Amino acid sequence: MSQTLSTINTGHIDEISSSNNEPDWLKEYRKISLSVYESLPIETSPLYNKYTDAKKMDPQQVSISVSTTETVPSILQKRLGELEKETCIIQIGTNIHKINISDELKSKGLVISSIEDAIKNNPDLVRKALESSISKNDKFTALNNAAFNSGVFIHIPKNLILESPIHLVTCMSDDGISTISRNIVFADESSKSIIVQELYSTKSEKQQAYLELFNTNAAANSHLDMTTLQMMEQSTVNFSTRRTDLGQDSKVNWYSGLFGSVLSRYKIEYFLNGTGASANDSEVIFGNNEQSFDIQTDVNHEAPATEGRVVEKSILRNKSKSLFKGMIRIKENAAKSNSFLSGRSILLDKDAKSDAIPGLEIFTNDVKATHSASVAQIDEEQIFYLKTRCLSHAEAERTIVEGFLEPLSRKMSFQVRAWIAYLIESKWDEKELTINTDEELAKFVEVEETRYNEDAEIEQHYKYR
Repeated sequence: MSQTLSTINTGHIDEISSSNNEPDWLKEYRKISLSVYESLPIETSPLYNKYTDAKKMDPQQVSISVSTTETVPSILQKRLGELEKETCIIQIGTNIHKINISDELKSKGLVISSIEDAIKNNPDLVRKALESSISKNDKFTALNNAAFNSGVFIHIPKNLILESPIHLVTCMSDDGISTISRNIVFADESSKSIIVQELYSTKSEKQQAYLELFNTNAAANSHLDMTTLQMMEQSTVNFSTRRTDLGQDSKVNWYSGLFGSVLSRYKIEYFLNGTGASANDSEVIFGNNEQSFDIQTDVNHEAPATEGRVVEKSILRNKSKSLFKGMIRIKENAAKSNSFLSGRSILLDKDAKSDAIPGLEIFTNDVKATHSASVAQIDEEQIFYLKTRCLSHAEAERTIVEGFLEPLSRKMSFQVRAWIAYLIESKWDEKELTINTDEELAKFVEVEETRYNEDAEIEQHYKYR
């Protein structure tokens, strides 16, 4: 039985717990989180409150339920065929449709499961992840902690090196029911892996929501490459809270391509807890119509000699909007740390809008940290110059956008660059948003390996303190 988000209560929480036969500590955790959710405003920061579009999500339209239909949406069928032999987990609504993992990887200790199975089989790791997310800091973190009804658990064991990516594919069910998902990834010591998250949805008459809380833990000396490609229909809202904890000498690269949904609200936090830890976060946003993107990325340097790099770039058409909020925090014990934060937007139409609020909080000496932000329309002189070279106005715009993104794309792998280039091409031509095989994508990636010094943008902003 479904109900709207506006009527969520302890009865719904009890129904989720009972259906999964959850332990007492989790039942209590959910109820405490629900009380926090009910007490918090939509935005806790008075600075950010006047900018946020989080109110675009209508709790009276968003329907939630313990279960959804298991029907595979037509938009996903071709993609599932391509993933037939790949390591993957497919989630449709609240249901795990398929888990594909070879016997060889199972024998090496790789675990891919639903969150329900992980609560039973890996309770200590799940509890550690749940308790690291603090409900009191954000209303929608509290909502997810209280009412998650689905999710994925991935554990990469110690010393395991994965050459091929794990695909985490999530699609909203076509019955109009929203999904509240809790996703957890643990990368153990000296492991190396690639995880690709793909988010899809179908058209819905009423507003449908994908509400996600994603915990990632990278242990000492581990290397984790994460990619998120959000391709949801614009009848959907997407709220995502991500927390990544990094141990000594671990490295996390997270590439995000946000293209779909009417409202995308991402709250991203990195905690560099071990000496030598490194986080690289790259975000590409392409908005049109009346889409709104609300992105907050914080990098917390908790240990010495840690490195953080956050680069966000937005391309905005029609009446679309972006809000980028970023913060570098270098704590007292984090001397010799190095951090960079950048938010840049290019406006293709006069009604498009972008705001950027970068910040620094530095509590120690002997560090290297800076931030930058820019919002601008396309230079008409550049358009004119390219048109004199026989390009149409639309071709000139696309060429400038490609140049705008190139410094960022050079940090990405061939495959990620190809996917993002293909999605930009599809959205520009108003085609269906989905990713295809590498053979179809290869034509969108330049052949040469080095043409642009991607570190030049960072170096010109660095200031020593």
